[in-house]
Amino acid sequence: MRIESRSSVGPWRSEARVRAWEARTALALTGLAVLFLAVYAIPILWPDLPAGWRSRCEVANVLIWAAFAADFAIRIAIHPRRWAFVRTHLFDLAVLLLPVLRPLRALRVVTAVLALGRRGGAWARGRLAVYVGGTTVLLVVVAALAVLDAERGHPDSNIGSYPDALWWAAVTITTVGYGDHFPVTVAGKWVALGLMVGGIGLIGFVTGTLASWIVDRVSTADRPQDATKADIEAVLAELAALRAEVNQLRSPS
Repeated sequence: MRIESRSSVGPWRSEARVRAWEARTALALTGLAVLFLAVYAIPILWPDLPAGWRSRCEVANVLIWAAFAADFAIRIAIHPRRWAFVRTHLFDLAVLLLPVLRPLRALRVVTAVLALGRRGGAWARGRLAVYVGGTTVLLVVVAALAVLDAERGHPDSNIGSYPDALWWAAVTITTVGYGDHFPVTVAGKWVALGLMVGGIGLIGFVTGTLASWIVDRVSTADRPQDATKADIEAVLAELAALRAEVNQLRSPS
């Protein structure tokens, strides 16, 4: 196996260039992720959509996929260690290969917040919980769309509308599982599997972070409060006044 030496890597390939490219394209790709969610949802929510509009949604879908593919290819091309880049960006690769995950591309900001969370503080933990909570909601919405697309029209299906699909996604991700709605198609079961795996991690993180935040707040409330600067100045002023009175009593009348 041939290992590429550092000297053989061109000057145009560096991690700094990858970071610069990601910074320049983050906003545009986030917008494309939101647009993909729209063109993905519209034909599912409106099955009687005119053929012309349905074709436009399909074309937009392909163009957005091409944009994601081009972004991933460019980042691989300019990275000095390409296989290492692929191994550390498996989520981006999954977003590229699995269409249902493309709206989650809008949540790349979570990566930056994760780094902030490692550096500490209750503020970072609480902010991270908000972002992951948003990811959970988006996962439920997208999974409901995907399972409705897979189940609608099947003779044995019990998920025939988006409210039914949304209810199924909510009870699945929370592990409640009433069993009143469930997928019967192979595609629907794969969506359910992905929702179960992703939901366990996300829900566990949100509840764990919330519990940790509550414990920190209770612990802080139980601690004695430190003296403020104003309190210290008041004590010093009182001592000065007492010292002056003692000096007056000691002085001969």
